[in-house]
Parts: sequence; C-alpha cells; structure tokens
Amino acid sequence: MIQADAYFFDIDGTLLITRDGVHRNALHRAMLEVYGVETTIDGIAYHGKTDLGILRAALSRCGVGNADFEASLAAALHVICRDVAENSGRIRPEVFPAIPEILSEIQEQKKLIGVASGNLESVGWTKITAAGLRSFFSMGSFADACEMRTAVFDAAATAARKSLGNEAKICFVGDTPEDIQAAKAVNARVVAVCTGIFCREELTALNPDICCASCEELLGKLQ
Repeated sequence: MIQADAYFFDIDGTLLITRDGVHRNALHRAMLEVYGVETTIDGIAYHGKTDLGILRAALSRCGVGNADFEASLAAALHVICRDVAENSGRIRPEVFPAIPEILSEIQEQKKLIGVASGNLESVGWTKITAAGLRSFFSMGSFADACEMRTAVFDAAATAARKSLGNEAKICFVGDTPEDIQAAKAVNARVVAVCTGIFCREELTALNPDICCASCEELLGKLQ
C-alpha cells in the first residue's frame, strides 16, 4: 500500500503503448530536416530516456557535436511537435489493463494526478488524449526543457508541492530503472510496473517502494 497526496505517471510503457510509429517518425523527420542527417533511433537504448536525450544520442553517433546539436535543438523540437500534431489521427494507443480503474480510484480520493514523461509536452498530451485519459490529469511535467529524467521529476514534484504544500507526499509510477532512480533523487516514493521491457528482477534491484508485474496489481493500493 502506498499513501501519497500526488501521483505522477510515466506515459510510454506505464499508461500505454503505441505501435503506430508517429512519434518515432517525427524524431526521424527532425533529424533529417533540421540537422540534415538521415538516420533512425534504432539501436538507441531509449527506454527511460527523454526525447532530448534520444535525439542527442542518435545524432552523436552520426557525428553531430554538442554545439551544433544545441544550436538547432529548438528547431528540431518544433519539427517533432508539428509532425506529431499533423499525424495525430494515426496515433493508436493501447492502454494497459486496469489503468482507467486505477486513475478513477485515485481521482475519487481527491488526490492530484499528473504526468511525468520524457515526451515533449504536446506529444505526451496528444497520446494521452488519443487514449481517452486526458480528463484524469491536472498537470504534467515533460522534457521540453529537461534532458534528464531527474529534472522532469523534480519539476513535477516542485509543481505538486507548490499546489499542495511543501509537506505533500509525492509518488511516481513508471516502468524503467530511470523512473526509480529519478524518483529517489527527488525524495519521492516510486511504484515500478513490469509493463515495459524491464523484468521484475531488474526493477526490484533498485528498491522501489512497490514493484508489480502488471498495473492490475495496483488496484486498491494507491491511497
């Protein structure tokens, strides 16, 4: 059982999964259109990473240095958001079992529910809206200005405590080691779910407060 005043959920691999390629294709278009590099994110260990971190890793292996990366980053992020918006009708999110029920339980208790994601803000909200989950969330923290997941989580915790008070208890729910490490770094509780690519052993090794094989195990446990 976890008791918190605010719950923040990761998107990809935690709330839902998308197999439509819209987000991935937008990253590819940004690298080609802005940096002139025809490459993909294949082979990048992107699970748990932010969009900024994924872009940097993919471009770095193609010879784009940090100075050139930073100089064109704003334009690249604009292309990603534009491309996802233009193709939003093709997004087909698959919501994990029990997610709507879990969010409803937390909402009924009048707890704050937010998103803490490595997606860019407009991309993340587009996915959540397409999944029919937007009404559950009152705030979000994204990667538009945060390359490290810890910074995303820190911004989420700061916003929640500004709304609820400095003593508010914050809990993050995610599916990667990076989620666990980031939550601990900002002195928050963390629930790990094995709904992404990481197994229970990999997640429990980092000592989350709870580790569940599926989101269904969380029903009735977030108070």
